[in-house]
Amino acid sequence: MTNGWLVRLAALSGAVAVIAGAFGAHGVTGKPAEWLRTGGEYELIHAVATIVAVQLGIRWAAALLLGGSVLFAVTLYAMALGAPSWLGAVTPLGGLGMILGWLLLAGKTTSNQERRP
Repeated sequence: MTNGWLVRLAALSGAVAVIAGAFGAHGVTGKPAEWLRTGGEYELIHAVATIVAVQLGIRWAAALLLGGSVLFAVTLYAMALGAPSWLGAVTPLGGLGMILGWLLLAGKTTSNQERRP
């Protein structure tokens, strides 16, 4: 996957996040609204982080940040729209992807900074 595709997918992810957050704020109530807002918040933050990681040239971090956030958010969105609650067991896998992406970003950024004169 090229950097351009990662940025495009991150931008689409950001758009979906705004839509989900808006629907959670205005279209539903209760637990579904909470799931939509949480998914939207995480997805939007990680869409931006993905673009930053791409700009830094750390593609694995970008892929983990984006993939993890999409998996995390989509499971929440699906449950908010009526999918079975067992799907919530998949959500932490997305969280793990996001965590690994952040750790990879931290490690690569640190090692890049240390090499500069």
